[in-house]
Amino acid sequence: MNSLVNTPRPDAPSDASSSPSRDPDALAALMVEVRAWAHELGFSQIGVAHVDLSDAEAGLQAWLDAGFHGEMQYMAAHGLKRARPAELVPGTISILTARMDYLPEAIGPEWQAREWAALADPARAQVSLYARGRDYHKVLRQRLQQLADRLQARVGPMGHRVFTDSAPVLEVELASRSGIGWRGKHTLTLHRDSGSMFFLGEIYLDLALPPSEPVSAHCGQCRACLDACPTGAIIAPYRLDARRCISYLTIEQDGPIPVEFRAAIGNRIYGCDDCQLACPWNKFARRNPLPDFEWREPLGDVWSSRVWSTQARTPRPPPGEHAEVERVFQEFKAGVEKQIPADDYEVHYDIAEAYRDMGLLADALREAGVVLTSAATRMLPLATKMTDQQMKAIADYAAGLR
Repeated sequence: MNSLVNTPRPDAPSDASSSPSRDPDALAALMVEVRAWAHELGFSQIGVAHVDLSDAEAGLQAWLDAGFHGEMQYMAAHGLKRARPAELVPGTISILTARMDYLPEAIGPEWQAREWAALADPARAQVSLYARGRDYHKVLRQRLQQLADRLQARVGPMGHRVFTDSAPVLEVELASRSGIGWRGKHTLTLHRDSGSMFFLGEIYLDLALPPSEPVSAHCGQCRACLDACPTGAIIAPYRLDARRCISYLTIEQDGPIPVEFRAAIGNRIYGCDDCQLACPWNKFARRNPLPDFEWREPLGDVWSSRVWSTQARTPRPPPGEHAEVERVFQEFKAGVEKQIPADDYEVHYDIAEAYRDMGLLADALREAGVVLTSAATRMLPLATKMTDQQMKAIADYAAGLR
């Protein structure tokens, strides 16, 4: 395997003198040990997949050709390498897959109902469940490496590389082929006893571990996830248009949210769980006792009152107060509409109006200034004049708050 692949760590424990031979029977027995090690490290399940994913290439290419990856250019850049593990890491002959549940122990039995209620509360700013604890990339990567170290200590030197949502890897495909679960209609991996509230990770190996048996799908005629998607991103069973997905729009996409999706996004500011909240299998979602997945303040149940609603509930000044600010806004809108194409100013002006309506005048004027300072030369006199007005309006507003 190439130089990017991990080699034995000098501090890694070794009992290679008792290493099993690499014949199929010995390796099958080894998997019993590996599963026990994985459980000790906080993984809920492991499996093994073969490297031949050639029959997944056509579907991957069709998805890319349709442009469903949006601005995620890294998806297209690596192309079919995602379906060719031995090209990504030369020498790979099997892939150890792992599942780690991420709901915290303290979440309680009514967590889905509480999440739906929170989505209906305009005073909240919703962050996806998976992102409320420690960065999962760090948690899984470290524990996958520990698992690889234990395996290496048992079998002797081996080439390997660990991944978790960090490289061109067909994670759901590998999970499905290795018995971790099946691909749900929302395109996420589903497990009968655990739903879909879990992370996936992989260890690419030059060791021929015995592949796990895949499991059958159990979505049946259910279309709860399709019906629940606020933006219609699941355009057909097992087919996702990322350009419409709120997780993509609030995390992956650069720039403003397209106007047609803003109402549907509601109070979601980072990710979206709707398709998983609606999935019947998630009534079986498991908790993870690791402290890494405990919700970090202010991302728990009380965070909205501290971080969001204190600003969102700031009253708008009464009519007539800060008249200078209102005059600036009217001049801004009239001047810009005459001089700049709508597409160039509309988004910033919409944001500015939203800030103004919340009483956040300094933020509103700053957003308006984004358009003015990037306008054509003929707009510069207006931009210059407004700069002084903005400063005065901000100072007056700040004085009024003291």
